[in-house]
Amino acid sequence: MQVYLDNAATTIMDAQVIDEMTQTMKDIYGNPSAIHTNGRQAKAVVELARKSIAKILQCHSSEIIFTGSGTEADNMALRCAVNDLGVTHIITSTIEHKAVLDTAKTLERKGWAKVSYVKLDVYGKADLKDLESLTKKHPGSLISLMHANNEIGSLNDVHAISQIARANQCYFHSDTVQTIGHYPIDLSNWDVDFVTCSAHKFHGPKGVGFMYKNKSLKISPMVTGGGQESAMRAGTENVIGIIGLSKAFEIANSRIEDKIKAIQALKSYFIQQIREKIKGTCFNGDISPEGGLYTVLNVSLPPSEKSSTLLFQLDINGIFVSGGSACNSGATGSSHVLAGINHPNNRSVIRFSFSKFTTIQEVDYAIDTLRELI
Repeated sequence: MQVYLDNAATTIMDAQVIDEMTQTMKDIYGNPSAIHTNGRQAKAVVELARKSIAKILQCHSSEIIFTGSGTEADNMALRCAVNDLGVTHIITSTIEHKAVLDTAKTLERKGWAKVSYVKLDVYGKADLKDLESLTKKHPGSLISLMHANNEIGSLNDVHAISQIARANQCYFHSDTVQTIGHYPIDLSNWDVDFVTCSAHKFHGPKGVGFMYKNKSLKISPMVTGGGQESAMRAGTENVIGIIGLSKAFEIANSRIEDKIKAIQALKSYFIQQIREKIKGTCFNGDISPEGGLYTVLNVSLPPSEKSSTLLFQLDINGIFVSGGSACNSGATGSSHVLAGINHPNNRSVIRFSFSKFTTIQEVDYAIDTLRELI
């Protein structure tokens, strides 16, 4: 039996997405920048995809800029804020995705911006009082805080953060890679400047994402050499990937409340079973339905001599999970997220992450196998 429980890293592509992309590969082969019929056809499907995404998010289609990944989108948000919006200070946290953390550190190392780190509560959420203090001390900063942490699943209060940002003339970027396509997001009610998306997190293809940029902002492209994406990102558009992204996003937002309810029930069952069957287990992050991602569960296991080989042994038994983020190529080292919440070094950690394809039989097999291994 093979059990895939690493959906926070990437998801299985939906069959409908594969079909849509395959048909596009057969029918649409022109360059969207070309003015002949084939080129115009390619341009048309890209723009239809953009409009479809914008309609779901309740924003203007001109605010959607297609990228090659969520990482690129995060880079674009931070770098353009510094280069074009006059930002000289970035406020973030120590447990952000590396796409944000490493970019912020690079900008600081080059002398282009200073970086402050907001305090965190026990769940890894931004301390709003400390954030307010930092924004008052550094008005005009860029706040970059993820909507949900990719390792421990804790959700930040986007609305509260945006209110703090606006009260102190700050820009606000939120990495929404783990939540967009998983929650109903209405950007007309989100007072944000940038959000980011990666298609492969919600059963779409790898190698494509987008950045939402509030239309009030005037920024320059990070990649130059062409006028694509309304002169916001040079390079021939990934037509097939964009079609896959759009289809996956459409499916993800269809009956989304039913999906949330079903996967949350599976996660709650997992928590109940692992508490009963593996004594001494606890959880990192906020595991409540209101405060944490319904797709992610970060399990802290009691100290054991077998901890160092646990992921390997699960793999042998056909259970595919992660010890943390799988977004660093080949990474097996310690987690900066766990360090940021002061997780004890003598306890091993496994991130289980679920999808609409996860079954209760798979959950039972994973828990029973884990119990045998430790």
